[in-house]
Amino acid sequence: MHIGPREITTPFRPIPLEVPEGMAPNEFFNSTENLNDLVHNNGLLVNPENLLLYRKALGHSNVFDTSIIYNTSNCILNPLGRPVRRTQVPDNVKHVWNRMNQILIDYMVEAFPDPDDHLILAGEASLDATWPLTSPGVPSIRMLHNHFIVFDMEALRNAKAADPANPNLTDGGQHSLFQAYMHRVYRQFFESLEFDLLRPADDDTARIGLTGYPQGLPSWEIPKGVETLKEIGFWREYDKILKGFIDFYRTFFSQVSTRNAPPPKDAYFPEHIEQHLLFNNDFLATAKKVRDRCITDAKYANAIRWQPAFKQLIYRNDAGKLIVTISQNSIGNAITELLGVVVNRTPDAEGYEKHEPQLIERLLEVRRRLIEADLGDGIETRYWGKT
Repeated sequence: MHIGPREITTPFRPIPLEVPEGMAPNEFFNSTENLNDLVHNNGLLVNPENLLLYRKALGHSNVFDTSIIYNTSNCILNPLGRPVRRTQVPDNVKHVWNRMNQILIDYMVEAFPDPDDHLILAGEASLDATWPLTSPGVPSIRMLHNHFIVFDMEALRNAKAADPANPNLTDGGQHSLFQAYMHRVYRQFFESLEFDLLRPADDDTARIGLTGYPQGLPSWEIPKGVETLKEIGFWREYDKILKGFIDFYRTFFSQVSTRNAPPPKDAYFPEHIEQHLLFNNDFLATAKKVRDRCITDAKYANAIRWQPAFKQLIYRNDAGKLIVTISQNSIGNAITELLGVVVNRTPDAEGYEKHEPQLIERLLEVRRRLIEADLGDGIETRYWGKT
């Protein structure tokens, strides 16, 4: 069987919204009007913390596909001022967010128990305001949201091979700036962070055999699987990985921007930065390469995301183990492509409706479990009731 990334086509029901004349689509998708439509047509559950569970109207998969968004569209009207990663979320909201994540992942593992049959992933991509809203690749909804997706493995096996040169696949880690020039220091920096629950996973353990992805990324195994997700300590270590990534990213691009810049003032691990980064020749030499090119190549400089841009996810490997990984996100590609799955989403109401009853049944079951755990109240739409 061919080993490599796969490309699949997923039908969706066209969204009955027209973008006002003179607005770019991603400007409109960040509007309160669009978010209201998301709630009323696709909303499943909402809670007082403004966390909204909803069906993905433009889904990656019609087996199981849902998201939780921190819907601040009505209380923060400036889309560039909204929280876009967990480190910016109030503690009481993050506490509820983590419990919702745990229940959703637990449900996916229970409902789809065999890794030979289904690929399971849950994760978050950076939505930082690093580019103008109208730039290509900028997220369509500039608010923090997580993805929960299940793919049918047989469909992936039968899918056509994706072009390995697809620009959306070249950011999985193997071609990124960090991996190409600073692989060793990048790994060493993460290894310097101490974890009580998470265990480092080698590349072979982390890789999905069918696609060969992810490639070259720091990864950790979650011992005891979903049982460990019930411990608050796990979510603190999950955040620790993100904080370490943010420190590395910001330190590097500070050096690109300004030669011999000091460590970021609000760094999470300032001692680690001094010990492992600011006295490392590979790290500083790479910053110089990027800086020199920025000075002479306007297009290259304009494409850089100067603020932390990442994808972090939990997924199940071939052996049924849950794995955590994190990647630089410089293109704005889909989180599925981190695992070598390229999704072409096409408007096809008839094709979507063939899968809709079973998809909704699964979404309503996971909603029921969230309501039972006092994590929100059901939303009524034209497709389902409140309970």
